[in-house]
Amino acid sequence: MSGRRVRAEQIEATRGAILDAAERLFAELGVHTVSNRQIAIAAEQGNTGAVGYHFGTKADLVRAIAHRHMAAIEEIRDRMTVETGDLTSTRHWAANMVRPITEHLASLGVPTWFARFNAQVSADPGLFEIVTQDSLLLSMTQELKNALDRLLPDVAPEVIAVRVLMTRHLLVQMCVETERALAEGSSLARLNWNDTADDLIDVIVALLEAPAR
Repeated sequence: MSGRRVRAEQIEATRGAILDAAERLFAELGVHTVSNRQIAIAAEQGNTGAVGYHFGTKADLVRAIAHRHMAAIEEIRDRMTVETGDLTSTRHWAANMVRPITEHLASLGVPTWFARFNAQVSADPGLFEIVTQDSLLLSMTQELKNALDRLLPDVAPEVIAVRVLMTRHLLVQMCVETERALAEGSSLARLNWNDTADDLIDVIVALLEAPAR
């Protein structure tokens, strides 16, 4: 193995350790309360400047964490879209939005931190704008809205827009609750990724198809 390849693998390992540590700390403590020094120590980096060296600003680090997960979720969604074929109902669209995320989180084992990291970011307007500039979740919600405009012609577009927003918040928060329950060994057996996906799809369909006043 060449020295260049060894160096590249070392850099990749360092970046991965930093991303893992930052994601956990951001999820637990909030993005703005965590310093680069804390992240470097948690990632077992002797150089406390390693975070800035490899990722630049905190915004760049947040974006890198989000991109790592969203790329994996997009692969799952592409596969599911091929398997499902044409999405012809609100249930199809709800499943297409929910299951790629829950399947990805399930694949990470226990504990995971991404759902809680995502909730922290979603609650901060500045960070939310950063990660949604190239966010799969944003494109998914827009696709859902466009589909519902066709599938639910009797529901006003502004009502659909609000319901899609509710759907995104419901998805984010229930993933947080499931992630936390699994990490803490909760006795609530229903909070696992498969059942959470089933329940979310049922509730989202009911929300989207509810009669409009």
